[in-house]
This record gives sequence, structure tokens and C-alpha cells, in this order.
Amino acid sequence: MNIPALPSDLNGFHIHCVGIKGTGVAALVEILHARGAVITGSDVSERFYTDEILEKLKITPLSFDEKNITDSVQLVIYSSAYSPDTNPELKEAKKRGIPLMLYTQALGAFSKTAFSCGVCGVHGKTTTTGLCGSIFKELELPGAVLAGSIISSFGGCTYTSPKSSENFPLKNPVFIAETCEYQRHFMSFSPQKIILTSVESDHQDYYPAYEDIRSAFVDYICLLPEGGQLIYCADDKGAEETARIAAEKRPDLELVPYGEKAEGPWHLEFGRIEGGKQYFKIGELGEFGLTVPGKHNVRNSTAAVALNCELLKACGKDPSEYTEKIKKGLLNFRGGRRRSEIVGRAKTPLGQEVIFIDDYAHHPTAIKTTLEGFRNFYRGYKILVDFMSHTYTRTAALLEEFASSFGAADSVIINKIYGSARENPSSASVTGQTLAERAKQYHADVTYCGEFDEASETAFKMLQKPSGSRYPEGYIFVTMGAGNNWQVGTKLLEKLGGAGSSCNSGGVTDASTASASKK
Repeated sequence: MNIPALPSDLNGFHIHCVGIKGTGVAALVEILHARGAVITGSDVSERFYTDEILEKLKITPLSFDEKNITDSVQLVIYSSAYSPDTNPELKEAKKRGIPLMLYTQALGAFSKTAFSCGVCGVHGKTTTTGLCGSIFKELELPGAVLAGSIISSFGGCTYTSPKSSENFPLKNPVFIAETCEYQRHFMSFSPQKIILTSVESDHQDYYPAYEDIRSAFVDYICLLPEGGQLIYCADDKGAEETARIAAEKRPDLELVPYGEKAEGPWHLEFGRIEGGKQYFKIGELGEFGLTVPGKHNVRNSTAAVALNCELLKACGKDPSEYTEKIKKGLLNFRGGRRRSEIVGRAKTPLGQEVIFIDDYAHHPTAIKTTLEGFRNFYRGYKILVDFMSHTYTRTAALLEEFASSFGAADSVIINKIYGSARENPSSASVTGQTLAERAKQYHADVTYCGEFDEASETAFKMLQKPSGSRYPEGYIFVTMGAGNNWQVGTKLLEKLGGAGSSCNSGGVTDASTASASKK
């Protein structure tokens, strides 16, 4: 793919971003701004959590208007949510002959300027990238990290090292980035190393069959240079299969497995859970701790440790000499926005604790593993979950898998489906109520509440009852999905008079657009 080049020197270079509030675009803006570029941008007036990032950079998003394309603009980067044929700013830029670059192309162009490492997979991309960056930051390696959400240990979606280090001699600075499989967006990226967390059927509107999405991952892996490294999860059947197929096409690649089933330095052993941490061992490096729940996050941590250690090796360093810094980096990780994020705490009318969690899980496998992680981590709490399925095509294709994914929750509330902008709800074969009725065949306590007010009222009634002797600590209330049902948690938190985060998710969930419905 022929990707336009970015200037090697961005100081004073004026870039205008259309759809600047999109998570991916805002993250790239952070990095370009740190490199000295002059940034302006436009988007809808609705407030998203990325507004926080832009405010820190002193960037005020403008309303869409052709007048925003001034004589000083040298490049326009735009979100896939907007078309050069219809958006007034993109039409004006085309008229003026100003270069246009889709966000994924801009990310790819930037990757060519660095020693780039792509993090991919159907599940766990954002968290794994955040874990990579948390360790990377502690090691003080030179370069930048870009994730598809705000990472607490970064203070934004990205981390940029303050300066290059002579202790880590590389020809180019390192760039670790979350790379997305949807519509093969990651094919614009130029990876030197890749982490592959998982492969299974998803995005059925674009990949009708599992083999279609698997082929996309194989093609991405084959972008690696001769001798490039694929760090893949040996515990995930799809990832293992994809790695094997890629290796058949590219026998020169170095396959680096991690997980319980992996042999070698990245073999994983799960340990105890105590004191708000889960412990685990990685090969000969010893025991590590993590403060976020779920075995899937331990696997993600192992991938992050493996990548950083491979980067240390590339710099001629012995990873065993950096073990304490790696451990500290993992413990510094507190999650990302909408990734098992604790958004508030309150008391029930009976005085029991309620911990409010918001999570992006929107695929049956992610729902199941995330809820199981909560069950093991918060053993004394009763778990209530409010779920909003994302896209009619995904819900229809995986209806039974969705319906059977809530086993670790005690009570389930299901909302109406959050459709894509490309879908017609009236012609869909499923609804949120369809999902709720199917879920009742697998779970004893399922309620359909199409609207958020109804859902918060239902949950409030549930919380007026004692949690029971099995759950002496109280309740966990989880809003889950790629839609905007975080509002249910906000409404419920207000009803209980609890303390919550002042900056909720705001509905921004797509790594390249300002609205999940655009994806």
C-alpha cells in the first residue's frame, strides 16, 4: 500500500484534523503535537472523554466549516467517519490541493519513521498496549506508545519519552501502537514486531466468515520484515492457528509464543489472588503482580513483558537486569478508560458498598472472560451487569454465544442494541429483547430494559435488597458493551448519591472515530 510520507521535521508543520475527538485521531494528535506540529481540528459539539486530552494540549475543536481550511494548513488527517465527498472541510482541502490522509494512513506513515511494534487481536488490544506502555515508561526506553483509550498510567492515550536515551541504541525511536483489524486498517502500518492476542469471528459486516478475519491477520503478519518477530498467545486457538499459517507463508519469521501452553521464556503460571492483586510467574523472570482483574489480563501482561524484553535484547541488554522495573511498570498499570474502569462508589439504602465498573467488552468471549475475572477478583461481591450489544450483525451472528456469556454474573439487564450507522434496525433479524429471551435459557435472572431510565430504575430496585450471606462485601454494578449504556451507571450512581468520576466515557469507543456507531 502506497502511504504518503510525513515530514521528518514536524516543527511548525500545520496539520488540521477532521474528527479530532475520535480516540485514534486524538491519540495521534498527542504524538504529533509532542513532535512540534501545529494542530487544529474539528468535530461535533457533543463532549467526549477525548476533550480532556485536547484541553491539555490547548486545542479547541471547531465546528465543521470550509473556512477552517486556511492557507496555512499543510496536511489534513481525517477520521473514517467522514467522507471527502461530503464533509465541507475535506471538500475544501481537495479543492485547494492540500494532501488528505485517513487516520489509519497517518498512523502508518508515522510508523515508517520509527522502530514500530503493532499490537493486534480481536480482544485485548487496548489493555495490552497500555501494559506495554506502562513497562516501556518505567524502562525509560526512547519512543512513543499509542493506545485506543486513555490509559491511567499515561494520563492520556499516548506516552512519549521525554528524550532519547544513549543507553538504548536503536537507529530509530520505538513506536508501540494498537492496530485495528476492522476493514483491514492495520495494513497501513509498518511493523517490525507484532503482538497477536487473539483471533476469532468478529466484525461480521466486513468478515462474514472466520476464515476472512483470520486471513486479514495473516496478511498483516506477513508485513513483518525478514526475521521479524510475531509474539502470539499460545493459549488462544485462533492466534496459534494464525501464527502457524503465517509461518508457512513466511518461514523466515521468528515465532515467539506466550501463555500457559507456551514453551520457552514466556511460559506463564497463574498464582494466587490476594490483597487486591493477582500474582503470576513468567519463565525465569519470577513472580509478578497486577492490580486489574482477570486471567486474560495476566496473559496480556505476559505479552507486554515479552515485547519489552525483546526490545531490551534488540538494544543489547539483558532483560533479567530490568526485572524490578518491569514489575513496577505492571503494578503502575491501573487500566484504561472503559477497560474494567472503576467509575464510582456508593452505598445501597441498606448501607452496603456498590462498586461501579464500566467495561468495553462487546464480544461474547470478552464478556465471559471479563465477568469471570470480576468473579474471581471480587469474591465477596454480588455482580449485577447491564449489557448493551453493539451492532445487529454481530448480535445475530453470535446470538447463542452472547446469550450464554453471562454465567459469572448474578443478575443481568439487557438494553436495546446499539447499531452501526450503516445498519437499518427495521430490517434486523434480532433485537435486544431477542437477546434477553435467549439469555434466559442460560441464566436464571435476566431482565430486558430497552431504555436507560428503565434499566437504572430496575437496578436501583435490585440494590434495595441485601446482597446475601454469600456476598457480604456488597455489590459490583457493571455497565458493559461498546455502546453508550455507561449512562445507566451514571444515573444509578446519582440515585444512590455516590461519588463517581467526573469524566465518564462519553461514548467514544472507536479507535478512529468519535462515535462507536460509526464503526
